[in-house]
Amino acid sequence: MAQLAAAGAWSSGATMSSLLYYTLPALSSYVMLSIFFLRRPRLLHTPWVSAFCPRLGAHRGGSGERLENTMEAMENAVAQRADLLELDCQLTRDGVVVVSHDKSLSRQSGVNRDVGSLDFEELPLYKEELEVYFSPGHFAHGSDRHMVRLEDVFRSFPRMPISVEVKEQNEELIRKIAGLVRHYERDEITIWASEKSSVMKKCKAANPEMPTAFTISRGFWVLLLYYLGLLPFISIPERFLISFLPTIINRTYFPFSCSGLNQLAAVVSKWLIMRKSLIQHLEQRGVQVVFWCLNEESDFEVAFRLGATGVITDYPTALRRYLDNHGPPAPAS
Repeated sequence: MAQLAAAGAWSSGATMSSLLYYTLPALSSYVMLSIFFLRRPRLLHTPWVSAFCPRLGAHRGGSGERLENTMEAMENAVAQRADLLELDCQLTRDGVVVVSHDKSLSRQSGVNRDVGSLDFEELPLYKEELEVYFSPGHFAHGSDRHMVRLEDVFRSFPRMPISVEVKEQNEELIRKIAGLVRHYERDEITIWASEKSSVMKKCKAANPEMPTAFTISRGFWVLLLYYLGLLPFISIPERFLISFLPTIINRTYFPFSCSGLNQLAAVVSKWLIMRKSLIQHLEQRGVQVVFWCLNEESDFEVAFRLGATGVITDYPTALRRYLDNHGPPAPAS
């Protein structure tokens, strides 16, 4: 019996040694190959060619300097040579696509109704001041308090790149946005954006010529592929990664009501997302990385040092001043 046990132990050890003999070299080769193509993705992929470079993006049209999503805010952003307007859209009862972040009018106008329950001409004015969401305690004012139609934005800024976010599966809204983009011949400079993959699928079906941004689930998928070493070998249909910068969590961005969860989210997301090799890989493949919503110069600095294409801010004047004075710093090696 002892001899049999010894023979069994020897056989198991030999099998393990044999497995390690073949596995370790294969694993080492895979790791080296993954790192090689992570740094040189153009050997495997033809990079996307973008029609514009969004270094300065205006969040909700520049909601820290004028009332959000108003024509006055957008004109101010354009005056600061913004490269991108970041907008959200809703649909009124009479089928008009309007620029509005919220479905409800309560925060914006003090009226306890949804945008979709009123005709365009019935929409109330914005409040005289609105708190800047990513700068708590700060308020924006402006002489223009009117909600605007997306069509009016396209007419006023025909060649201005715009990111249009759709928050819900409203097929009529998606279809009308797609139709307006086609009508004004701005397919290449209008980005489909949504947090939900189910919504993005409908957006791409409505107008597949428009570039797309990553949804939340697709963003997590890319992170998983990156850490598994598979990202260099996978095609990427998206052209924009529009992501929050982890350093703003628990400072100006509070995704959770619990302070402890916010602190945990800040640590985990910083470790996962703030990887120069990831951002540089995406940029080399023509995927432009844009961080939101940054309102302080120190955050501008962090974003550009990571290698981001640009920044979305509530304060386009501040970001313009930073870019004019410093330019985007060269990423640290």
